[in-house]
Amino acid sequence: MSSLTITLIQTNLTWENKKANLDMLAQKIESIQEKTEVVILPEMFSTGFSMKPKFFSEPMSGETIEWMKKMASSKKIILTGSVIIEDDGKYYNRLIWMLPSGDYGLYDKRHLFAYADEHNHYSAGNKRLIAQVKGWKINLQVCYDLRFPVWARQQSEAEYDVLIYVANWPERRIAAWKTLLQARAIENQCYVIGVNRVGNDGNNIYHDGNSMIVDPLGEILYHKANEEDISTYTLQKEKLSEVREKFPFRRDADSFEILP
Repeated sequence: MSSLTITLIQTNLTWENKKANLDMLAQKIESIQEKTEVVILPEMFSTGFSMKPKFFSEPMSGETIEWMKKMASSKKIILTGSVIIEDDGKYYNRLIWMLPSGDYGLYDKRHLFAYADEHNHYSAGNKRLIAQVKGWKINLQVCYDLRFPVWARQQSEAEYDVLIYVANWPERRIAAWKTLLQARAIENQCYVIGVNRVGNDGNNIYHDGNSMIVDPLGEILYHKANEEDISTYTLQKEKLSEVREKFPFRRDADSFEILP
């Protein structure tokens, strides 16, 4: 059975300041001493949760993507997080799954946070990204997607093994964040990882982190609140297989189809 070592970076972000954030995150990534395979950054890690894509978006050939390529290559890691991207005249809150080779996968956030007017500034995606590494299948999603269980729901016996959410989830609704991360793990019998930011953003909205790793039974393996943190944890495929074999609940699940 294989293992997968992942590192969560829970950090404050400098509001709408790409250079400050990329410099800060480069230092944090370089400081990781443990051997790790995947490093996870928060949502919109280069700007914070900005509704100004006209000012801060980049093409896929832009500075932040090149920075991700450089960091992934130099540390020999997979690096993931979301950034503001302009593509074919539209703006996206786009998660990038950057490999050490410079190849990448991408996922455009499907559920745009209308409460903060995100839907009037960004275009929604309509395709899931399930990446693969070392025999692990990883479903990658962004923040508000967490509230919509159908979008994350396993559609086959072993469609994916790990579900990752990158976020700028505010402290005032953090009970939902913690509860739903555990719920997604239990109902999909998978590991769930949520990486959130800390600190105030440019709208004076406070974020208290509460990044978590949850096992397939809903048990919390890692949890950190109200401070910056870099934590590395190794997931075990054997544990995942044991849970799925002992409790084959998904065999009784309803069949369904997600429409565009």
